[in-house]
Amino acid sequence: MNGCGIARDAAGRGLSVALAEKDDLGGATSSASTKLFHGGLRYLEYLEVGLVRHALIEREVLLQAMPHIAWPMRFVLPYDPAMRFDVETPVSRIMAVAMPWMRGRRPAWMIRAGLFLYDHLGGRKLLPGTRSVRLAGTPLGAPLDDRFDRAFEYSDCWVEDSRLVVLNARDAAARGARIMPRTRVVSAERVGDLWRVELAHDGSRAAVMARALVNAGGPWVDDVIRNVVRSNSAAHVRLVRGSHIVTRKLFDHDRCYFFQGRDGRIIFAIPYEGDFTLIGTTEAEHQDIAEPPVCTAEEMRYLLDFASQYFRKPVTEADVVWTYSGVRPLYDDGSSSATAATRDYVLRFDGGAGAPLLNVFGGKITTYRRLAEAAVARLAPHFPQAGPAWTAGVALPGGDFPVTGVADLQAGLCRDFPFLDAAWAHRLVRAYGTEARVWLDGARSADDLGPAFGATITARELDWAVDREWVRTGADFLWRRTRLGLRTTADEAAAIDAHVRARSGAEPAAGDESGARGG
Repeated sequence: MNGCGIARDAAGRGLSVALAEKDDLGGATSSASTKLFHGGLRYLEYLEVGLVRHALIEREVLLQAMPHIAWPMRFVLPYDPAMRFDVETPVSRIMAVAMPWMRGRRPAWMIRAGLFLYDHLGGRKLLPGTRSVRLAGTPLGAPLDDRFDRAFEYSDCWVEDSRLVVLNARDAAARGARIMPRTRVVSAERVGDLWRVELAHDGSRAAVMARALVNAGGPWVDDVIRNVVRSNSAAHVRLVRGSHIVTRKLFDHDRCYFFQGRDGRIIFAIPYEGDFTLIGTTEAEHQDIAEPPVCTAEEMRYLLDFASQYFRKPVTEADVVWTYSGVRPLYDDGSSSATAATRDYVLRFDGGAGAPLLNVFGGKITTYRRLAEAAVARLAPHFPQAGPAWTAGVALPGGDFPVTGVADLQAGLCRDFPFLDAAWAHRLVRAYGTEARVWLDGARSADDLGPAFGATITARELDWAVDREWVRTGADFLWRRTRLGLRTTADEAAAIDAHVRARSGAEPAAGDESGARGG
């Protein structure tokens, strides 16, 4: 995400940009998040007020630029006055000194104070504020254990994370950037005032010359420093695995739950893809970046037990339909635990003896645009021709409509393409926004969209994804450009893969590529 955001920002300032991604766009951490634009309510307890403030401001900036793939959500935080927490934070240490009788507790007034800050730190304009709610006898309380009578409800935003990646890449390409998925950077060395960057793609090698190099390798940032650039850096990333489970639908409303654990961690239970519930995330040290992250049996048990402390009916392994896991590349600030490690980003500039190198450590999906703006600004002295910052509020492809305009877009599609039902039209609006009309243009019936592959997927949509979104395999489409892999059979997925590979000229699949990490 950070790399695509930087490429978009730089290209929009008039710079010549090439982006190399060793796998599919969004193929790792950036498609394995909890999929939220949020300030990070729990970070207030670690006194990361600046990070929270910046993220809250950015939350609404992003919402206006991509109302098709991001939208407001309300979060319900059930309150249990008897719960004690076995965790030490800066705030808990202060409370232990000032009010020792409150040790291990988060009283209602403390939560309310945190939510008041959360409401006001970021200059909230679009999203509704916090309110107290009673749970007994309401749809919000129906799925929860009877001991929860009171809750707090506040606002944050959902985002389709991997679509965010590809839409930034598309906008960068539209502004002149060269986007190169499945292209590995083999080596990079300074040659005078330039970088010579050797690339590998489909068994062939090529070299490009660049006046500056940005290492936005995410979990691989240290590997790039050591083995590609062959440089030294005092800054490092801390690899933290975050795993999620997707279950059958656990409740029948559109709110999300924010659950607090006795260990000081929190998890979310979020309505997902209409018929499912997303629960996550864990935080476990991930020692080896060469080892693909998967949701372990222990992590699944942790999430199931955690959620079952809140839901009236225990959540069991039989409820799980899919799992996924990603590695967060947190900046290593020396914190004693992954939970306490900062979520802020750090940029390290290496002027060296010639062409500059910028290494990107950490960051949150919510602050990707600010990170990109700061990264290009750091390089600006080396590019006097670069234009000013420009991305704030500028729509991503398909996002050129009001935040409140989804229903109107959906109604317009159903009117002009009457073969679409409401659910199909809604899916297309949420994926493509105003661009849904572009590839639907001229269709008078579903037959005009070509062969159907199940789950409302048609050949015309797949062809758009291949031609415009760098899709090369069925998994690219089913698990990153969409999450329709949850709704397709093995035979349908195989047919989609065959169509995509034929359209793109990719090699036939050598084996099963489901894309369902751990599921």
